[in-house]
Amino acid sequence: MSRSDTGHVPVFLDQVLGVFADGRGSAANYLDGTFGRGGHARAVLERFPGCRLWAFDQDEDAIRFGQAEFKAEVEAGRARFFKANCADIDEVAAAEGFPAGFDLMLLDLGVSSPQLDEAHRGFSFYHDGPLDMRMNRAGGVTAADIVNTWDEQELARVFIELGEVQRPFRVARAIAHDRETKPFETTRELAGLIERVDGWRKKGSHPATRYFMGLRLAVNDELGALERVLPVLIGRLADKGRLAVITFHSLEDRIVKNVFKAHLDRGTLVNKKVIKPTDDDVRANPRARSAKLRVFQKGVP
Repeated sequence: MSRSDTGHVPVFLDQVLGVFADGRGSAANYLDGTFGRGGHARAVLERFPGCRLWAFDQDEDAIRFGQAEFKAEVEAGRARFFKANCADIDEVAAAEGFPAGFDLMLLDLGVSSPQLDEAHRGFSFYHDGPLDMRMNRAGGVTAADIVNTWDEQELARVFIELGEVQRPFRVARAIAHDRETKPFETTRELAGLIERVDGWRKKGSHPATRYFMGLRLAVNDELGALERVLPVLIGRLADKGRLAVITFHSLEDRIVKNVFKAHLDRGTLVNKKVIKPTDDDVRANPRARSAKLRVFQKGVP
């Protein structure tokens, strides 16, 4: 089990390196569509010394970090960084000039540890901060906008369809009632309401977990972006190139599974069954417990 330069253990690092290296002596171009803090990217460049990194992230903090931590690679022409959602790869490629095909691609759809651990990003109910949740803070609606302006039925729909909360109606009703007196501004205000209304039903699982998940997916249109980008990435794979996708949510995994199956005329599934974390993975990084990995290979095996 390897660690990134930040001391964080990237999810499925060994498994990703394994499927990337399987039967492959070299790789020329690696696209990291969700760079984060570069744990996977660093390991891939070390495993394939001749490989070039093309890194996307819509979070300016991640891009700033990458340009500093990979300064030597950038100066050597071995790494390029793009502050953009990977779903916009065609537009970026048209402006910047990309290789004809990528040998390796990765999407790690989890929220990065810095995003969760930094209170001002508003992703976590464990750290009191503004109700933001935007991965790209340059614009767009925030979680506070949704919580304070969407009607009760729309809130319930978000919690059901994106958060997979079975019965969110009392919480949605309480939000609509309480915001009339004072709009919700912080993560703790919202988490506190959910604790009060829903209560602790499952030991070890905070009652706000799925509600916050639903809000985050809505704020960033993550499922829509995933559906749009997967066919585009498959199209940009080189022959026998591999696309690995790490998900943390059943809705994300379902999209990946269905899109991969829909494109079997263009390639094959590397892992017939979804790859799940081992006990060692979870011990090394508790956030890996809900992770799943699927891998698609372009062309004939």
